Amino acid sequence: MQRRQFLSAGACASVLVAAPFGGASAQESTQNATEIDTSRVLEMALGAEDAPVTMIEYASFTCPHCQSFHENAFPSLKAEYIDAGKLRFIYREVYFDRYGLWAGMVARCGGPEKYFAIVDILYERQREWLASSDPAEIADNLRTIGRVAGLSEDALEACLADGDLAQEMVAVYQKNALADDINSTPSFVIDGQKYQNMNYADMSAIIDARLGG
Repeated sequence: MQRRQFLSAGACASVLVAAPFGGASAQESTQNATEIDTSRVLEMALGAEDAPVTMIEYASFTCPHCQSFHENAFPSLKAEYIDAGKLRFIYREVYFDRYGLWAGMVARCGGPEKYFAIVDILYERQREWLASSDPAEIADNLRTIGRVAGLSEDALEACLADGDLAQEMVAVYQKNALADDINSTPSFVIDGQKYQNMNYADMSAIIDARLGG
């Protein structure tokens, strides 16, 4: 379970300035997150909108426990509940560091249609793209993942240079994390009830109880 300090909107701006990508100015970094227009940051979800149970996962792309959940538990969750119309699954990014933020920018670069496919690659290759201690190399690794997912060079560079979008993404996660009292990843909110990381059997039992099974 990861317990780290989340990036603030100001920290987001400063790390992007230090990164190989474009970033916000110092003045923009002090902008109150509540003043940011976040309409471009879409909620990413799978499953029927009218599914009887809704689950929100809060996860970081740099979190090894999140990677483990997506590798070991998520395929069963998707097959047994999401694809079966029993569960609406919402994925919300949190950012412990600039690398997780960059990964989120790549994931969102292809829009909702490509988002979860890129999420899968980010977790499958987490150890590979995070292997270096050089930020520029990690950035290049993320570009490679974007290209594997079918994103063009121009699209990737435009997405990764969008400092305003980075500010908006951080503002959204701050708002959501505060509302749901999220301080570690992965965390799950199932029909309004928060749960910490758990094994799939326990998760399935909670969902089944919500379904009345």
